[in-house]
Amino acid sequence: MEAVTIDVQNLTKLYKLYEKPSDRIKEALFRNKCYHKDFSAVDCVSFQVKKGETVGVIGRNGAGKSTLLKMITGVLKPTSGKIWLSGNVSALLELGAGFDAEKNGIENIYLNGRINGLSRREIEESIPFILEFAEIGDFVYQPIKTYSSGMLVRLAFSTAVHVKPEILIVDEALSVGDVRFQQKCFRKIREFKENGTVLFVSHDTGAIASFCDRVIWLDCGKVYKEGLPGEMIEEYLSFMRYEADYAEYKKEQKSAEENEDNTCMPVFGNRAAQFTKISLKDENGNLLMQVQAGQTICIDMEIDVRRTVEYPVLGFDLKDTLGNELIVTNTVFEKVELPVLKAGNIYHYQWSFALPCLHAGDYPVDLALAEGTYLNHEQIHFITDALILKCVDKSPFQEGRGKLVPKDVRLRKV
Repeated sequence: MEAVTIDVQNLTKLYKLYEKPSDRIKEALFRNKCYHKDFSAVDCVSFQVKKGETVGVIGRNGAGKSTLLKMITGVLKPTSGKIWLSGNVSALLELGAGFDAEKNGIENIYLNGRINGLSRREIEESIPFILEFAEIGDFVYQPIKTYSSGMLVRLAFSTAVHVKPEILIVDEALSVGDVRFQQKCFRKIREFKENGTVLFVSHDTGAIASFCDRVIWLDCGKVYKEGLPGEMIEEYLSFMRYEADYAEYKKEQKSAEENEDNTCMPVFGNRAAQFTKISLKDENGNLLMQVQAGQTICIDMEIDVRRTVEYPVLGFDLKDTLGNELIVTNTVFEKVELPVLKAGNIYHYQWSFALPCLHAGDYPVDLALAEGTYLNHEQIHFITDALILKCVDKSPFQEGRGKLVPKDVRLRKV
């Protein structure tokens, strides 16, 4: 039986929320009165991580991920619950955490090493490896308050992995570094995984799928679910993007009415029907985390119809990260006539096409369902950035690059 290196039991972190600063003073003066509301950033969370296991933690902003990690690393004291760790911990939390801004890089390496229990001799032996990995040159002799965010994360990560940790905890900080250094860090994490335990928080579902053996999904401070990466990520993406209920939509609609620039709204339309699930799959129906130019991919969609849509039009556009449209297409352009979508039914669409020639990078996809004609229509459900295509490099000599070839649009009732 494998040893447990991280054991978290009934961990809770409460914060007192005051409506105004004076309420804090009133509560201190009048002990028998309460002027605050309790907020549970982490609420009775329990889990274990075994030696050699890499566990990913996912969840929307405010779910309690960072608070949980700060308690595990000792940065925050829990309100209640217990944490048991077997082995020394090295953590990469928010940028610059644990560093003294007035000291230079070398001084901070010594400081970090002593905090992690290393002797001066052990720190001196590790410095050449830290500097070689960080690649910040003579800046290591300058105060870190002069560092760019990229330089700071280079030094922070390099120090964290070279202080001989048995448990490595990483909280989203790598998103600051450039792509080349990110890949270097990921290779180091893979190397560390062979003998160490990793707790990894990231919004990058591709990284979670690539590195993690198991995923813990936090929501509202609680463990919502845990399981294998593929299953958790598919459900998480659907939950985050496409399962907004009608009450939430009405709230968005009210905000839109108060906002003159409605184009900034991520979701809009009359919601006569709505997308309830959207995912990216390959030709065999497997969930895709990354795509390649020339690859045949499939946008898989589920639509819940509230009111009959007589003349449905389905479309999508592919953009670069600056929002420039690279591809715009719909069923009118492709001469595909969709049948009437009848109220009370759920329909399943699959749109397959060969991905055109694209550089490696992220490409947002907007998805839309409308009613009418191309020139005269009403939006039913438009989702901005419904999917993010993570395109990776592929040989430029492979076939299928250079054009969008919609193969078919298949409609079936579920």
